[in-house]
Amino acid sequence: MAGDTGAQSATDPVRLSAWVHGYVQGVGFRWWTRSRALELGLTGHATNAADGRVHVVAEGPRRAAAELLALLRSPAAPGRVDLVVENWEPARGGLQGFVER
Repeated sequence: MAGDTGAQSATDPVRLSAWVHGYVQGVGFRWWTRSRALELGLTGHATNAADGRVHVVAEGPRRAAAELLALLRSPAAPGRVDLVVENWEPARGGLQGFVER
């Protein structure tokens, strides 16, 4: 995982930033992502980008964020996911709920 030092525990709060490439706009991808994130207890947002990608930012326990990342890459995701580029950082806070933008 990019930026992952492996030194954190599964419950340490992290921020996952994931750029999802493929056919992911107009297919319910942001709604689906929001639903999965809320089920996992994460905060953040899923935002359409002008170039057709979706940017997902999620904060919460590392284990939950890693599970969301796996779901984003899974065949269960709506549309067609060709690539997910992720970045891990320490949690910054300031996010409430999980919203579609």
